[in-house]
Amino acid sequence: MAKSTSRPRTKPSSSSVPRGQKRARLGQTLNALAARRAARGAAATGFTSQPEPRTIGSLARGRQLIGGNFLLAGFLIEGRDRSPWDLAMPDPAFEEELHGFGWLDDLAAVGDRTARARAQDWVFGWIDRYGRGTGAGWQPDLTGRRVIRWINNALMILHAQDKPKADAFFAALGAQTTYLAKRWKAAPPGLPRFEALTGLIYASLSLTGMQGHSAQALAGLAAECATQIDIEGGIATRNPEELLEVLTLLNWAKAAIETTGGTPSAPHLSAIERITPTLRALRHADGGLARFHGGEAGLPDRIDQTLVETGLRQGPTGNLAMGFARLHGGGTTLIMDADKPPKGPASSDAHASTLAFELTSRRRPIIVNCGSGAQFGRDWHRAGRATPSHSTLALVEYSSSRLGPERSFGRSPHHWLEETPELVWAVRDEDSGQSWTAGHDGYSPTHGLTHLRRLSLSTDGKLLEGLDSLSSATPQGQKRLLTILEREGLHGIPYQIRFHLHPDADATLDMGGHAVSVVLKSGEIWVFRHDEQLELALEPSVFLEKGRLRPRATQQIVLSGRLLDEKCQISWTFTKAQDRSAGIRDLQSGADRDDSDT
Repeated sequence: MAKSTSRPRTKPSSSSVPRGQKRARLGQTLNALAARRAARGAAATGFTSQPEPRTIGSLARGRQLIGGNFLLAGFLIEGRDRSPWDLAMPDPAFEEELHGFGWLDDLAAVGDRTARARAQDWVFGWIDRYGRGTGAGWQPDLTGRRVIRWINNALMILHAQDKPKADAFFAALGAQTTYLAKRWKAAPPGLPRFEALTGLIYASLSLTGMQGHSAQALAGLAAECATQIDIEGGIATRNPEELLEVLTLLNWAKAAIETTGGTPSAPHLSAIERITPTLRALRHADGGLARFHGGEAGLPDRIDQTLVETGLRQGPTGNLAMGFARLHGGGTTLIMDADKPPKGPASSDAHASTLAFELTSRRRPIIVNCGSGAQFGRDWHRAGRATPSHSTLALVEYSSSRLGPERSFGRSPHHWLEETPELVWAVRDEDSGQSWTAGHDGYSPTHGLTHLRRLSLSTDGKLLEGLDSLSSATPQGQKRLLTILEREGLHGIPYQIRFHLHPDADATLDMGGHAVSVVLKSGEIWVFRHDEQLELALEPSVFLEKGRLRPRATQQIVLSGRLLDEKCQISWTFTKAQDRSAGIRDLQSGADRDDSDT
């Protein structure tokens, strides 16, 4: 894990920050005005058509909620026999998850009388406190998310309720629908706007008196599909988990449209067709997604369901998928970030992860990135975005992209990525299809250096060969490099190549400190070796995982060296020295996928 000195550098504040804060405050004011007006508008009176519930909750989280343990956004609040609306909010992210009502799915997963009672008490508690358009939770994306959950779980919410309660429920849904019709365009482009539009489509197609909003919602969704999903099926944030969420919403909207006898627009259907093979390419052999740019691995079963619901079978094309390079051999997958990082608002959670990779053997991740630390606070969030928190080469105390000044964008301040690589390229070996050569110039402004990385995976998935190099690619870069080398003398330019290990992998130095043996829970043994130009060490690291109260301790393999002349090359290998044992848990699973699997 990166030390504090290795985090992306922050530029001094600029005059753009106050303007951003003013825009954020203006947006909040307009949201509040629209919410109060919507609460005084026409109410829905019932369902004309109720979409089939498609959201999936967690039985374990549902039981936690019933026990009074609210674990949201990495914060645990104990509130036995208390309404969640009476809790002290520990963080804006906790409050957002609470008002988004995703936890309704968890209560539905439990499905007993107690779970139903909690759901009813907390939904009607929200209506009593916030249903008149005041207070927190009135943002377009949160409102869209909330509307979807209320409609999906309406049978549970309305079970055995009297008419005044039902009227209040439909009135609150009507107010939120009217609000979405006025404010969906205010949601940031990308996932937030897709949430707002899908909520509006759900409500306008299923609630009496709200059908007049459907035309603009459908037209808006078609426009977003055409502009926010690129020709290769990617999104601006390059976050694989967000791509999953967008595809899930598009599936839900498609089902809602078809349930009422409609036909989704051509841009809507085309977006689903473009995203599907890209999302498949971003899955590891264990069924989870590559963890880049703030995204988590996701639940394999949910990813399976989302892909099945598309009705499409297109597999990965072999080209870059949303800027990621993929190699597959036997039961092993490798996914590398091989494109420019996001920029502007799309980079508010992006990482300096260029040329970092992850490696998974069947159901067991081996090499990972530390992940997003957002749920553990701002310091962890910054550290998790730094290049040393990823499995790639980094100059000591530098990241391949740097953080800009703090900006107010959306509901909380963020740092966008700035000084990102100008050139990032990747070429696949056309003959074997088992190698990628990639490079970036992210260290050119500071040191005149370009990082090249070649990764080759054997067809049986038992050997990964890597070659990393540093050199100057331009006369200007060479001049800058020579100036630094002359100044540093024998100290040179220190750099490190890091390989962060998954917490379930047990690593030890071997062969007198010249190799590392990595033992997986499946019984597989992988051995790391290098060309011995560099110092090899096993160091502590962390695995920043959503849904946990604190980071998980793990290890990282670190190669340390110094650039003393105009270029250097470092070769290394990961070899499967012993195949997995015949444990039942790892014998065969839907997660052991090849390129044609779901």
